[in-house]
Amino acid sequence: MRLLILGILILLSINIALSSDYGVYTPSDYKYTAQPEEMTLFILDFSNSMSEYLEGQSKADMMVETVKNLLPSINPNSHVGLRVYGHKMGFTPFDACHASSLLVPIGKVNKFTITNALDRTNPRGMTPITFSLKQAIKYDFAGFKGKKHIILLTDGGENCDESPCKFVMELVKTRKDISIDVIAFTISDEDDLDQLKCTSLVTGGKFYTANTAAELAKSLSNTTNGVKKVEAKIITK
Repeated sequence: MRLLILGILILLSINIALSSDYGVYTPSDYKYTAQPEEMTLFILDFSNSMSEYLEGQSKADMMVETVKNLLPSINPNSHVGLRVYGHKMGFTPFDACHASSLLVPIGKVNKFTITNALDRTNPRGMTPITFSLKQAIKYDFAGFKGKKHIILLTDGGENCDESPCKFVMELVKTRKDISIDVIAFTISDEDDLDQLKCTSLVTGGKFYTANTAAELAKSLSNTTNGVKKVEAKIITK
């Protein structure tokens, strides 16, 4: 009898240990957490040209202020992340063209985390748009299912010997889950605009131009609230 009781106690202790240490759950303990239908990643430009002034403040400060004002209006259950580029100089052109960092991983929107990350970031370097898109798609969205939405804000075209247009044209051949909205901020160069229009429209995203603080705020708001208008077409030659 003593051996039987001892055996029962040993089995009970093993079950308790497994349940607590190895995540063995009973049906009543299990809770299913669905993945979000869409994830949004901001990719923001902190290249050196963003230090230029517009309407009495640097373009970088204007961008940061606009994003901060936008964050409270985003659904708190949305999944949002933040990647920046151009925030480092690099010792070589190779380093400068790989200056792209995920500052806030995609998760339920946390305005304080995003705000703190933006406040610590300054404009310094190049404009590696294509590299940033590649990193975002390969790493930042890894493990997520469903629609993936990128909001790219830049004040210039790619200057790291790559083409975001060519990249997305290859991308859409195998990926249908990614759309890219592009905000061209104070850009006048037609070649740069064509590249950026292509980057957005080929992926089913929208293209916006902004030359003032008010236009920037409106464009960013449109990318996050679903009220969007197509402002450009790809013209094939």
